[in-house]
Amino acid sequence: MVTMHNWFECKIQYEKISPDDGKQKKKTDTFLVDALSFTEAEARLIQEVSPYMSGEFTVANIKRTRVYELFDSPTGDRWYRAKVLFIILDQEKGTEKRVPSTMLVQASDIQEALTRLNEGMKGTMSDYEIAMITDTPILDVYPYAAIAEESVEEAS
Repeated sequence: MVTMHNWFECKIQYEKISPDDGKQKKKTDTFLVDALSFTEAEARLIQEVSPYMSGEFTVANIKRTRVYELFDSPTGDRWYRAKVLFIILDQEKGTEKRVPSTMLVQASDIQEALTRLNEGMKGTMSDYEIAMITDTPILDVYPYAAIAEESVEEAS
């Protein structure tokens, strides 16, 4: 069964005491949530981050984002956005067409992100080019499958 993901980039705003001067400063953290709607994305985000937040926080922004593939890693501490161009041959015109896709890769640095992306793409049947890899502000990703697995475990 193939699962389609609806990814939402969500920002949470809260106040944090600065270790430098002890003053409260506003901070914004970004998360990626897989959900069916904006409302569900907000609810899932609140459920996921509430145990780790002390004090009040607000969901400052939610926007739909397209992510074709996600390559996570237990050792990576950052998320990198990769723009991958799939090379498709147009049979009628006899020309090559490049179709862009966005992928997220979890890694410790940009070199590891490139390596992990190439490893993840090894089984791909079509030709591709990596056009760009950039660092993102995303702290964590909450895929929908994690919720489904928890529900199955609770039901058993």
